[in-house]
Amino acid sequence: MLNWKPELHAVGVTEMDATHEDFVRELAALTKAGDEDFPHLFHALGLHTRAHFENEGRLMRTCRFPAIGEHESEHQRILGELAMIGRGVARGNLGLARAYVAIGLPDWFSKHLVTMDSALAARLKAQGVVQ
Repeated sequence: MLNWKPELHAVGVTEMDATHEDFVRELAALTKAGDEDFPHLFHALGLHTRAHFENEGRLMRTCRFPAIGEHESEHQRILGELAMIGRGVARGNLGLARAYVAIGLPDWFSKHLVTMDSALAARLKAQGVVQ
């Protein structure tokens, strides 16, 4: 499971860091959720993730981020996975979803954070879009 550690995970853009910390908190809640609460929390994670990615898309367009295509493709892939797995959760199949939030999403997020999100944050700061 991923635990938020500002010294390791913060990219230095306040709104991105706050959203990322919320994402990690939601993942942690899902890993601890019982079967009754899991479907609702998984759905909430999907909504949060969509809003998270839409906001990053806005930031990328604001600073004319050169790798916007690759970055948004990654976001679309994750949203697709969340939707597909969410359909299984709605049918009561929680096994794959539990593995995804315990291993798949944290692994992806850790890599995405230090590559694509860090590059976006550097661009935003270099252009003075954020302080």
